[in-house]
Amino acid sequence: QLQASGGGLVQAGGSLRLSCAASGRTFSTYNMGWFRQAPGQEREFVAAISWSGGSTYYADSVKGRFTISRDNAKNTVYLQMNSLKPEDTAVYYCAAARYISGSYFYTREYDHWGQGTQVTVSS
Repeated sequence: QLQASGGGLVQAGGSLRLSCAASGRTFSTYNMGWFRQAPGQEREFVAAISWSGGSTYYADSVKGRFTISRDNAKNTVYLQMNSLKPEDTAVYYCAAARYISGSYFYTREYDHWGQGTQVTVSS
């Protein structure tokens, strides 16, 4: 089970840190991702991190502004979001993938999803 938190309302240029806490004892074996979905749009990839934390991946739209990290001792993955823009407004979801057969970018790779947390960036 995944529980996302940390969303909220922030002005453009501000920062937020999202957290995703996982239950169970196998968190450290899962690759983790963050996706987002704006109203009327498809869910899109934001960032991902390998099970060891050794590899990270970002969508071009957030590269240089967002940082994904994980703490396997705390069963938690984070998304630090800086220099937020109005176009970052969306519901953010964390997801877990036991194996990645194709690409971290695809929703179909992920087995488990959190409930989502709303991020709203005002201009």
